[in-house]
Amino acid sequence: MDIKNIKKIIDLMKANDLCEFEMEEEGFRIGIKRRNGSEPQVVLSSAPQSVMMAQAAPAMSAVATTPGVVLAADAAKEAESKFLEIKSPIVGTFYRSASPDAEPYVTVGKEVEGETVVCIIEAMKVMNEIKAECKGVIRKILVENATPVQFGQVLFLVEPA
Repeated sequence: MDIKNIKKIIDLMKANDLCEFEMEEEGFRIGIKRRNGSEPQVVLSSAPQSVMMAQAAPAMSAVATTPGVVLAADAAKEAESKFLEIKSPIVGTFYRSASPDAEPYVTVGKEVEGETVVCIIEAMKVMNEIKAECKGVIRKILVENATPVQFGQVLFLVEPA
């Protein structure tokens, strides 16, 4: 897919007031999201996630042969399943605070509401504030400051209040 087609899709989204668009064609995947009339964020992928998961499966099956590892992994997964996930809505660089010398927006143990800003993700020189969109207590921060994140990547685990 070339850039002209992507621009046409964005124009159609604006004209029809669409907030989200996804398409997959011959191993190429595109996802476009926009928030409250803002400019769309484009996410491109050259390999479907199912292919990437299939490639990772052999490495994971080698670990699964050790019973202690499987039990520990299952226990950790079960413990984390009770938490809500705050995921990245865009591809970009994750920042825990507004500037390097500022305090982080949230820390482990902090209570959050739906409108609480939890981090910033920089995409194409634009700083996007990410809100919790849930109510609870931050229990785990899964991303290091100033590191790249992918669309849909889990950033925080929140214990529901």
